[in-house]
Parts: sequence; structure tokens; C-alpha cells
Amino acid sequence: MKVIVAAAGTGGHINPGIAIANKIKEEEKNSEIVFIGTERGMEKNLVPHAGYELKTIDSYGIPRRLTIENMKRFFKTMKSVNEAKKIIREFKPDIIVGTGGYICVSVCMAARRLKVPYVIHESNVLPGIATKIFAKNAEKIFVGFEETKKNIKNKNVIVTGTPTKIKRLDYDETTIENKKTELGFDKTMPLVLIFGGSQGAQSINSSIIDIIKKNNHNNYQVLWASGPKQYPLIKEELEKEGIDINNIKGIHIKDYIYNMEETMNICDLIVARSGAMTSIEIEKVGKPAILIPFPFATENHQEYNARALEKKKVAKVILDKDLNEQTLSEMINSLISDKKTLIEMGKKAKELSINNVEDRIYVEIKEVVNYNK
Repeated sequence: MKVIVAAAGTGGHINPGIAIANKIKEEEKNSEIVFIGTERGMEKNLVPHAGYELKTIDSYGIPRRLTIENMKRFFKTMKSVNEAKKIIREFKPDIIVGTGGYICVSVCMAARRLKVPYVIHESNVLPGIATKIFAKNAEKIFVGFEETKKNIKNKNVIVTGTPTKIKRLDYDETTIENKKTELGFDKTMPLVLIFGGSQGAQSINSSIIDIIKKNNHNNYQVLWASGPKQYPLIKEELEKEGIDINNIKGIHIKDYIYNMEETMNICDLIVARSGAMTSIEIEKVGKPAILIPFPFATENHQEYNARALEKKKVAKVILDKDLNEQTLSEMINSLISDKKTLIEMGKKAKELSINNVEDRIYVEIKEVVNYNK
């Protein structure tokens, strides 16, 4: 099978593309796969690191506001359609897989003009503009959430789930207690995992700093990933209060958590943003969550993700504008003190998780390829 994967921007678009590519190679070792991305996004590092060739075009997607800069980018995107067509003609793929984001505008438009079959994977509850525009002519649309189906005009919308590196490890209680102890925590106290994405989240970090200053965390412990850039700023802020960042009772602050899979599996509650990958991972590990949507996400898609989990009674939601030490502290304490509710939220999260995601997607892709031979 010869496949082009269009993936650019953030890990939420690129990592599912890599997972799908890996599955195709696993099933068909002689497959040829190349990625189309840009020089600007995370794909520049992630794709070659995964062992795939990355071909780049100068795509920016479709502007949402009319500005001179956006118009310049729009014309570059239109020009990049020809760049994508050139790559497609030379590579001659059997199928193109788009995993969302602005790169799909150029690549799907090129595929449509060259009559090459394409499929799209959409991770978010609210489909992105590229997915909405190009869904009609896609062979199939794969989605991560059941709620997404009603927002896409294509009869071939299939709930496959979203590929993720994070898996449920099914630790027993003794293993969880031992791993908490290994990390330097009290095994008898609830552990709250807090993170805001790979770069951190300033509003979440500010609220946690205030909780620490007020010593308002006596009922639980915290493992907090602040983000590499914000870690030194937080250290400096705490030092002003005479607080040593490496010696806070019940709180461990890291710039980045490298063993995230294990950490998510042993914690009792997650506090995080609600990007597509985080939302899927919460389901995967079966954990209750407090979600704080990033307010400037494109088309406010993070709130849609958060509300979907809230509706299923997996998560509580605090909007960024309402976030402060008091609202966050009260919600954490409310949940931590109600173990029955925490357990029930975790069970509901686990029930939403879709297994064998890559297998499902591969079968659907193979069907499209065989049909179009």
C-alpha cells in the first residue's frame, strides 16, 4: 500500500497520523508511506523521529478573520495546493489520510482535483474547518467521539476512537500504593495529577501557586507538570514567599513528566486542559477529571471536548475565566472527599474508551484501497 499522511501543527494531529502509519507498516511491511507537513509545526521533529519521510509545503489553512496577514497566508495556501499536487503525482498514493489541521486544506483539495481517494480522522468533538469543508468528498471520516457524528455531513462517519500512546495498565491497589511510595508520596492520601499540555498552562499554574501559598492542599497530594518554560518562573515566584520548590510537603513540581502513562494510571484525579488527546487519554486510563478548556483554542473546540465528558459524568468543567485558587481548590476538595463519586466517574470514563483503535482504522483504510483498485 502506498499512503500519504497529511499531518501538521500539534501533536494532537501528528501523533494519530504516526500511529496510523505504524499500524499500516505493521500489517503490510512493504508499504510506502510519506507525510506532508510544513516547516513550522511539530511534524518537523516528530515525523522523522518516527522514521518517516516528511515532504513540506507552505500551507496555512483557511483564515477565520479578514486581515492583510491572513489574506497573504490564504494565497500561500492556495499556492501550496499545487505543491501538494506535485507530491501526489510523483508518489502516486493508493490513499491519502488526513488527520486534521490546516494542512488538510491543501492536501485534500489537491487529492480531490487529482481524483485520489482520501479519508480524514477528526480527534475533536467539534470538527475543524478543514474536516467540515472536505468531509463531503472523503471516502470515510473517522472520529474519536460519538458526539462528532452529528456535526459532519458524510454518511460514512465511523466512530473509531483516536490512537494514543497512553494505555490503561490495570494496576491493582497494592501496585498503585507502591508506585506512589516510589515517587515520594504518602500511599494513603489521594494523588491529584495536574498538567496543562507539554508547554504548561499559565492560568492553571497561577491557581496552583496560590493554593500552595495558602497551604490549601491538606486533603490531597499533587504531582504537577508546570511546563519547561514556566518552571523557573514558578520557582522564582515561590522563593519570594520563602518556599523551596523542591521541598513542599505533599507537592512535587516537575517541568515535564516523562512517564505520563504510569502517572495517569496511579493518580486519583486529573486536572488538565481538554485538548483532544488529553480527553481521549482520560477515557483510556479511566480516571475522573477537572477540565479547564483553553479559551483561545480554534473554534473553542476544547470546551466542546470538555462538555462532552461532563455530559457523560466523567469530568467537571471550570472555564478559564472562572478559574482561580478558590474555584479550583473547592472543586478538588469536593471530589477528593467523595470517593464514591470519584470511582463512579472513573468507571464511566473507562466505559467510553474504545479499544483496538488502530486496528479499526486500518481495516477501514484497507477497504477503501481495495474498493478503488
